[in-house]
Amino acid sequence: MPNFFSDNADLQFYFDEGLDWNALVTATERNPDDETAPANTEEAVSIYRDIAEMFGQFVADEVAPHSLKMDAAGVHMKDGEALCAPEFEQIFEQLKGLDVHWMCIPRELGGMNCPLLSYFINAEMMARADVSVGTHYGFHGGMALSMLIFSMREGTTTFENGKLLETRFRKEIEEIARGEAWGSMDITEPDAGSDMARLRAHAEQDEDGNWFVTGQKIFITSGHGKYHFVIARTETAADPDDPFAGLGGLSFFLVPAWHEDEDGKRVRTVTIDRAEEKLGHHASPTVALTYERSPAKLIGKRGEGFRYMLTLMNNARLGVAFESLGVMEAAYRKAKAYASERPSMGKTVDKHEMIADYLDMMRSDIEGIRALSMYGALKEELGQKAELFADHNSDPDGERKRGKRLRAEARRITPLLKYIASEKSVEHARLCVQIHGGNGYTVEYGAEKLLRDAMVFPIYEGTSQIQALMAMKDTLGAIMKSPQRFVRDLAQARWRSLSARNPLERRVAKLKWLSLETQQFLIRKTAANKMRSLGELPMAKWSQAFFKDWDPKRDFAFAMLHAERLTLLLADVTISEVLLEQAKKFPHRKPVLERYLRRAEPRCRHMHDLIHNTGAEILAGLEESAAAEAAQ
Repeated sequence: MPNFFSDNADLQFYFDEGLDWNALVTATERNPDDETAPANTEEAVSIYRDIAEMFGQFVADEVAPHSLKMDAAGVHMKDGEALCAPEFEQIFEQLKGLDVHWMCIPRELGGMNCPLLSYFINAEMMARADVSVGTHYGFHGGMALSMLIFSMREGTTTFENGKLLETRFRKEIEEIARGEAWGSMDITEPDAGSDMARLRAHAEQDEDGNWFVTGQKIFITSGHGKYHFVIARTETAADPDDPFAGLGGLSFFLVPAWHEDEDGKRVRTVTIDRAEEKLGHHASPTVALTYERSPAKLIGKRGEGFRYMLTLMNNARLGVAFESLGVMEAAYRKAKAYASERPSMGKTVDKHEMIADYLDMMRSDIEGIRALSMYGALKEELGQKAELFADHNSDPDGERKRGKRLRAEARRITPLLKYIASEKSVEHARLCVQIHGGNGYTVEYGAEKLLRDAMVFPIYEGTSQIQALMAMKDTLGAIMKSPQRFVRDLAQARWRSLSARNPLERRVAKLKWLSLETQQFLIRKTAANKMRSLGELPMAKWSQAFFKDWDPKRDFAFAMLHAERLTLLLADVTISEVLLEQAKKFPHRKPVLERYLRRAEPRCRHMHDLIHNTGAEILAGLEESAAAEAAQ
């Protein structure tokens, strides 16, 4: 089978030209006395590329051929343990031998000190081969790196002149990197999914300062592993206004699921209740867990659980985008290969106009979403490293500010990316089935497996609807925080759409203006609704109510209704802007932008029209229903 890296020209572009490798290598190589470090950026990128080529060949030869068999075998329970298919276990034995879980671990701990972005690139190729294996792959080196980041954040990792001396979770990190263990992130509970304020798992401390977690967690991907990051309630509050009420009462823990007794026998302190039977991802264990006073280690301080969880979730959402890309790439290539060989009505299927249009759309989506994935992941990694290593910089305050700016941009990108990548992966997988016709509906060709596997992306690590609400809240919140800046941006976008010399720049600016005009409409609609609600208050309280007393659930109803449409609009505009910058630097990328704009322009106009012209009747119906319930 062809190498999954070498056969992908768009992916190779980011190694050759498309990424600011100098900034990433500089941010990653912090120890000036490390004689084993690459001599310069070119040497570092050559190493990353060699790893990607090796990995691309491995997943093509050792993972993809076993995908259907692993899917059919699934996961089964035996003696309280979740067991995977033999081929699945063999793949991870081979990965262990390749030492790939050491990729992003610092050299002081025995790792290769590669950027996290190189790990994400490998994750895309792995997901293209088999997304169940790809998902589990992410819970090895990624979790080890998270342990290091959390230790640095809480101040239990020490450095000297840029050299890492010691870190709190060194033993666990090295165990995971050797491939002898892995971790999971345990958040969801039976009665608490997206609403984290409803989490009921709790932790208590004994008189000697030891922590213990009790509760149940469900839908835990790779939860049959040894190390678990768990969010649990440690604080109680009778008053809902208490800072420890809701999210403020949550803390973050590392919980080993078992230890070994004197005879080397596993003694579980966290039990696996069941392995879920799922629509897709059959080879990847998804389990329910019970904690019954399970020994735990507090990470950070009490009440900081939500903050630490966000670090995990942001990286996980970026990871889902790269997984989605892998499925999209697999769907596109499978559909294209089948269509080029299947005759119908005197020509192969790919020569029929509608199918050719489908394939062109899939290619354009992949190029655009990969551009946004690379952009967002780069900003997040540079921002994290700037903040984490600020104290070892000659200008710590300046470095923290730079890191904050970079992470703010990553925060803007992440929900857009997670949303569009997840939704498009489902769309592409469905098109792959459709292009295969009746054969796509059978298990033999693997198209239906891609659709089953893709269906979870809009659900896990934050549903598409949660991503849309986050994007809407941040976008409109930024306008309310700085209206003068918004008005300036709106005017500049309008001016560039008319005056820019580059016709592609004019087209992108027009999309930007369309997006900003839509945001302005949503703000006006929100403000008008707010003004109508002031009639119930004395005039003396209007100023306080309008400028300070905002209830997102009540006052942003119209914007919440259209949050997904706004998110699609924002994503298309942001992708177009990223591709425009590429086209300016690298003229050979101009056709990529042109292809994307041909699809994005009518989509954005459609979203603009839907937001301006629909929804009033839905909100009126909801208000009538609420009033009727209140009257009962």
